[in-house]
Amino acid sequence: QIPLVESGGGLVQPGGSLRLSCKISGRFWNILYMNWGRQAPGKEREVIARITRGGETYYDESVKDRFIISRDDVKNTFDLQMHNIKPDDAGTYYCNVDLDENPPRDVWGQGTQVTVSS
Repeated sequence: QIPLVESGGGLVQPGGSLRLSCKISGRFWNILYMNWGRQAPGKEREVIARITRGGETYYDESVKDRFIISRDDVKNTFDLQMHNIKPDDAGTYYCNVDLDENPPRDVWGQGTQVTVSS
């Protein structure tokens, strides 16, 4: 069973919107952070949005005021709503959870592709 599964990627025009979702299938009782990461072609993967156990949100400057991260603890999902998408937003999007363990551990999904083209 894959513990994290992303969905919602696809082709979007510049200026458009897209919603990504991450289904948490693994039994994690100690999630500290839920994150969305992005890997653009030729670049390293980076975390661009985070929501904490307490519901606080953080965004990379490149997506601030355009992307919104949210969680649904009933459905065991967390989403990334993307607005005003730019060509630089293209890449593979991964969901990720940081676990409160010793030593710390994180789990990544397999990724979903976002292509930006007119």
